[in-house]
Amino acid sequence: MTQSLPKRERLSGKTAIGTLMKKGRWGTAGCLKYCVLSPGSDDVTRMMVSVSKRSFKRAVKRNLLKRRLRESYRTQKDLLRDAGPFDLMFVYNSKEILDFAVIREDVATVLRTLADTKTDLNHEQ
Repeated sequence: MTQSLPKRERLSGKTAIGTLMKKGRWGTAGCLKYCVLSPGSDDVTRMMVSVSKRSFKRAVKRNLLKRRLRESYRTQKDLLRDAGPFDLMFVYNSKEILDFAVIREDVATVLRTLADTKTDLNHEQ
């Protein structure tokens, strides 16, 4: 599996994001809150990241955290290789800027959890 993050693997659009937030399952792992939904028709896992403007007023800090989240996902997305397609959102949930290694480990925890519970998500529809 390639370690790129092409446009088709990015979750976008009001309806797709609204559906994810309304019907998805929420969880937490370290500094992250995440929402996941198993879509019916897509054949690729799509993801998005969010960092609260309330916690980080400066766009520079928000963008740094979003880059770290995307990079952590991009380099570890092969953990979901056999889990099937998901719509996935990461929300940064800490008040301080954490190191890349900490964020990467939290993303890995989420991805391992999703890989282990893939059958539960698919049968909940």
